[in-house]
Amino acid sequence: MSVPKKHKTSSARNRGRSHQALKKKQVTKCPKCKKPILPHRVCKNCGYYHGEEVIKIKTKLDKKQAKAEKKKAKKEEEKEAKQ
Repeated sequence: MSVPKKHKTSSARNRGRSHQALKKKQVTKCPKCKKPILPHRVCKNCGYYHGEEVIKIKTKLDKKQAKAEKKKAKKEEEKEAKQ
């Protein structure tokens, strides 16, 4: 294994590490619902991006609720079958 010929000074070491610092995430407000969102992304709350509806959130929620109800009904049927 090789060994460095010269010692790297602390200033040179620190200059090399200067770009490794973590940066804060830029958060903006959704113009429609005023919830915080990351820039250049669709709002997860209302589904809008640049004033246009990209995702229909309500239909997604309806599908989730229907799936949850179906799962609940299936569990109840299994309980009745066991008794």
